[in-house]
Amino acid sequence: MATDDKGASAAGSGSVEDVLRGWFTGRLPDDWFTAAPEIKVDREEITVVGTLPDADGAPDGSAAHGGEQAARSEAETAAAAEGRSRRFREETREHRIGIAREAEHRFGRKVSWGVQTGGHSVMFTTFSVPVMTRLRQQERLVLDTLVDAGVARSRSDALAWCVRLVGQHQDSWLTDLRAALRKVEQVRGEGPGL
Repeated sequence: MATDDKGASAAGSGSVEDVLRGWFTGRLPDDWFTAAPEIKVDREEITVVGTLPDADGAPDGSAAHGGEQAARSEAETAAAAEGRSRRFREETREHRIGIAREAEHRFGRKVSWGVQTGGHSVMFTTFSVPVMTRLRQQERLVLDTLVDAGVARSRSDALAWCVRLVGQHQDSWLTDLRAALRKVEQVRGEGPGL
């Protein structure tokens, strides 16, 4: 099947996320995660985050013994999650690299990996992309205030901090906006070919 520069099929049969989710679900070993991994995509990066079973072997964090909740401290749970994620990272490294190279060649984007286990998320790799922008003085003053106050080391860090803050506080609005964009993509794909 031919793919365009966004990784969706040339026939327009599905969103980029659907194509990626299907490809990774089909490509990843069945025993890696307790369910299909969460796939996020932008213009440069595909992020694959899978859920590992907890240290007791139960996928939802409950104890494997009769469904009773494990009596663990938060520190013990966090340490178990870290250990489990590190073990997964080391044991699957070569296989993940091979899958990532294949995906990067096919979809033209870098692949980042992460896991969730025991209520904790760990990213193994991430991809930083420089973003150029033009800001007016009033906007630059906001960034400079964050730098002067020690909130950020540079204007670049301050801008990243602002983006994260908006993402945290406007999550439902951004979710609605992404859903609307997916609908536009779907309608565009159903339109007449050029």
